[in-house]
This record gives sequence, structure tokens and C-alpha cells, in this order.
Amino acid sequence: MGNQTRLPYFLLLEFSKNRHMQLLHFFFFSVLYLATVTTNLLIIFAVAFNHQLHSPMYFFLMNLALQDVGIVSVTVPKSMTNSLMDNRCISYFGCVAQIFLFISFIAADFFLLTVMAYDRYVAICHPLHYHIMMNWKVCTEIIIFVWISGFVCGILHTTGTFSVLFCSNVINQFFCDVPQLLKLSCYGFNQFEIGVLVLHGLVVLGCFTFIIVSYAMIFKAVLIIPSEQGKQKALSTCMPHLTVVFMLFLSGCFGYLRPSSDTPIYLNFVLTVMYSVLPPLFNPIMYSMRNKNIRFVLSKLWRF
Repeated sequence: MGNQTRLPYFLLLEFSKNRHMQLLHFFFFSVLYLATVTTNLLIIFAVAFNHQLHSPMYFFLMNLALQDVGIVSVTVPKSMTNSLMDNRCISYFGCVAQIFLFISFIAADFFLLTVMAYDRYVAICHPLHYHIMMNWKVCTEIIIFVWISGFVCGILHTTGTFSVLFCSNVINQFFCDVPQLLKLSCYGFNQFEIGVLVLHGLVVLGCFTFIIVSYAMIFKAVLIIPSEQGKQKALSTCMPHLTVVFMLFLSGCFGYLRPSSDTPIYLNFVLTVMYSVLPPLFNPIMYSMRNKNIRFVLSKLWRF
């Protein structure tokens, strides 16, 4: 391809040259996508249209579901279309848009999970001050900050990724992923992208530490609750969130910290699905299974 900064298009990972396998890939991703979008939309509708769920915790959960729909909608439909049309191409600007939106939604997702940990900390450790500390004005400002912070992360990563010189346009992934694009660089990472990666690594580590410290204080407060019923009620609102945090964090570590040069292409594909598709699918399932209020509202919607 020669050294150039602007390629007309990129070639995404071809699942198979066999037409039947391509259609199988299309069917597999269609099922995953429809299941993810449906379960998250059910959470959004349940929170939006039921007054019993109009509280900060469910307000944050609704935004988490919106972000999860965004994550899969940025990447999966393009891969489905390529398999159906027997095509590998994505335009340069389409790739830029994928990187920007995917990083923005993922970053906002993690920031929101950090906020949700703080919300549970205030609710359990300072219940008498909860409605003052987490009033609707504060919650709205927090959500605005979360979304803006996510988009800032997307802008920084997109700028850093596409400021390098690309010597190839073949991406060994089913969407435009930052690690795979940086492998196409002619001269390796530039200083700006290194700075962005270090900064984001520190931010993620800081958020994860904050979540762990918050839950350490939560569990300490739960242990002094006299009744078993009170302990179970407190933990029932925490365990889904904690499970989602660890699932996203661990799958992200597998996706970004593995030695990609030594990873077979199809194992790389599976690991990427683990952090880009499965968390948005399992998030609403975890919350609906563990949360009685969500289950009750969803059962009412189902009967309706």
C-alpha cells in the first residue's frame, strides 16, 4: 500500500471464504445483536415508564443500557452486513466513526459503573443523607459529565490512532479496534497515542480502585446490619453491579493486555467478542435476574 496517512478504505477480518460459514456468522451475530438490543431496551422501557423505578439507581441503570445498545450498534451491524454481502470493506471515515463511538461508549460505560458504585455507597453507608447527596439535579449533572467524559476519551483515542502512518489496510478484527489499527502503523506508536494510552490506563485504574474501596466500605457497613433480611436487601442491589464491573474489567484486560502478536486470529476474534459484545448482553440479564423490582416490572410488561 505504501506509506500514507489517508487510505480510501480498510479490510476487516473475513470470517470465512465459505459462503455457508459467512451466513452462519451473520446468523450468529444477528442472534447476539437482537438479544442484546432487546434486553437493554426492556430495561430502558421498564425504568422510563414505571414510576416505581424513578430513582437514581435505576436512572443510572437506564443510561447504562443506552450505552450498551450503543456499543453493539457501532460494531456488530457492519460485521453482519459484510458477511451477508460477502464484503470486507469499511471506509476510512467509517473506521474513524467506529473508533470514536466505540471508545466513547466503552469509556462512558466504565465511568457510569464508577458512579453507580458511589451511589450504592451513599445509599448503604449514608442512608439518611441519600436524597440530599443524590438528588435529581446532582444525578443529571453526573450523567452529563459521564457522557461528555466518554466523548472526550473517544476524541483523544481517535486523534491518537489516526495520527500515525499506516502501511497496510488489513485489520485482523471484525471492527476497527484500536490495538489492531496501531499494529498497522509504519513506525509504531507516536508520543501522543502513548500519552493517551497511559492517561486512560491511569483513569481506568483509578476508577477500578475507587469501586473496590467503595465496596469495601459497603461490605463493612453491611456486616453491622443486625437483621439478615436487611443484609440481603443491601447486597441484592450491589451484587449485580459488582458482577458487571468485574466482567467488563476482566474482559477488557483480556482484550487489550494480551500479547496480540502471538494470538491466533480466531482466538483474537473470540476474545474481542468477550469484551465488546458479551458484557452489553449480560448486563441487563444480571440486573433483571438479581433485582426484584426489575423482575416485577418486566413481568408486568410481559403480561401486558
